[in-house]
Amino acid sequence: MDITLADIEQLAKRFAAAHADLSTTVTELNDAVEAVKRVRLTAIKRGVEKAKQHRADLEALVDSARHLFVKPRTVIFHGIKVGLQKGKGGIAFEDPERVLALIKKHFPDQAEILIRTKETPDKEALETLPVADLKRIGCEVTEAGDQIVVKPTNSDVDKIVTALLKEGETI
Repeated sequence: MDITLADIEQLAKRFAAAHADLSTTVTELNDAVEAVKRVRLTAIKRGVEKAKQHRADLEALVDSARHLFVKPRTVIFHGIKVGLQKGKGGIAFEDPERVLALIKKHFPDQAEILIRTKETPDKEALETLPVADLKRIGCEVTEAGDQIVVKPTNSDVDKIVTALLKEGETI
């Protein structure tokens, strides 16, 4: 039996219809989720504000009663851990370029240690090299031959549909 382009066209038509149906279903799901979010958004915002206020009140109360948290330093009430703990500290700066310049100026002998330099191969530049040169530098050319392509060309929900289809492959 010889396969013709008409045979492939018929299967492509069936796939396109199934993909369109799936896209419609996913779009309907997303619309429903957005509608529920809109309905619940006011309550969620109120809940966030209420929780923030209660947290701030609790933090202020713990701060005013530090003497209660000497030993043990924390206590759990109703699933909420309250008390004191050693801060982790941190370093902050607004202008990384200025910090780099000042390190180079004041600590030139430690610049290599204090400044992170990340070197990575540039894949776009490497793609311009012949395969023989790529092999010489330890690169492997993968999937360079012809590959089968079955992919919708215009869909707003292609990412979700593609993810669902890939997920279905592993099931």
